[in-house]
Amino acid sequence: MGAVRLVAVRLVSAALVVWAAATCAFLVLQLIPGDPVYAIVGSDALVSEEQHEAIRQQYGLDEPLIVQYLAYLGRLATGRFGDSYQLQQPVATVLADQLWPTVQLALGATLLAPLLAVLVTVATSGRANWPRRVSAVVELVVVSTPSFWLGIMLLTIFSFRLGWLPVAETGDFASLILPTITLALPIAAVLTQVLREGLLGALEQPFVITARARGLPEPAVRYRHALRHAALPALTLAGWFTGTLLGGTVIVENVFARSGIGRVTLQAVGDRDLPVVQGVVALSAVVFVAASALVDVLYAVVDPRLRKRTGVQAA
Repeated sequence: MGAVRLVAVRLVSAALVVWAAATCAFLVLQLIPGDPVYAIVGSDALVSEEQHEAIRQQYGLDEPLIVQYLAYLGRLATGRFGDSYQLQQPVATVLADQLWPTVQLALGATLLAPLLAVLVTVATSGRANWPRRVSAVVELVVVSTPSFWLGIMLLTIFSFRLGWLPVAETGDFASLILPTITLALPIAAVLTQVLREGLLGALEQPFVITARARGLPEPAVRYRHALRHAALPALTLAGWFTGTLLGGTVIVENVFARSGIGRVTLQAVGDRDLPVVQGVVALSAVVFVAASALVDVLYAVVDPRLRKRTGVQAA
C-alpha cells in the first residue's frame, strides 16, 4: 500500500504542477496589452466592427474571463491546445513539427553536461590545490556569462575565424555541436562545483576509511564509492537542470538560427499568439514533472536506503 500511496501522491502533485503552470500562463497572457483580435488578423489588417465581433465570437473572446479559463482547462485536459492565431494550424501540429530539433539539442546537452562535470571533477579532485582553483575560476566565468554571449563567442572562434563549424543549422551533426556546447557548459559548470564539493566531503566519511582499510586501490575508492555518494547532491539540481534546458533552448535556437520549440515560443510571444504560448507552457510543465519523476527513480538507484520506500530495485 505504501508504493500505491506514493504513486498516488506523485500523480496528484504532477497534476497540480501542470494546472498551476497552465493557470499562470493564462493569467499572465491576459495582462498583455492589446486586442487579441489583432493578433489573429495581424496588426496592420483593416477590419470592420462587424468582422471584429465575428472574430471575437469565433474564438470565444467575447465570453467572460472565467468561461474562457474553464474552456482553456477543458481543452488542455483533452489534449487540445487550440489553433495558432498566426499560423492557422493546430497548436499540437505546430509543436510536433518543431519538437525534434529541440529534443536533439536538449538531449545532447543532457548527455554532455554530466559527462563534462564528471571528467572535470575527477581531474581536479586530487591532492594538488591549483587544478581546483583554476577550474573554480573557469566555472565561475562560464556560469556568469549569458548564454547568448557564450554562443556568440563560440560562433566567432569556431565558425567565423577558424571555419570549422557551420554558422547556422544545416541539418547535419556539425551544426548541432556549438548549440549543444553553449547549452551544456553553464550546466556542467554548476554540476562540477556540486560534484567536487560532494566528492571531497565523501572522502572524509567512515565508509571511505573502511574501503581503504579493505585494501581497495585509491581510484576505486574515489570513483566507485565516493563519487557515487557525491552524485546525490547533484541530483537535487535536476529541477534547475530541466528549467535551464527549457529556457536555454529559447536563446540558443535564436542565436544559432535553429528551428525548434524555443524559436517558435519567442515568435509566438512577439506576435501575441496566445494558444501557442499556452501550449508551450503546458508542454514544459509536463516535461518538468517527468524529469522530477525520473530523479526520484535515480535517487533510489544511487542510494540503497531509499529503495524500500520507493519500491525501486537496483539493476
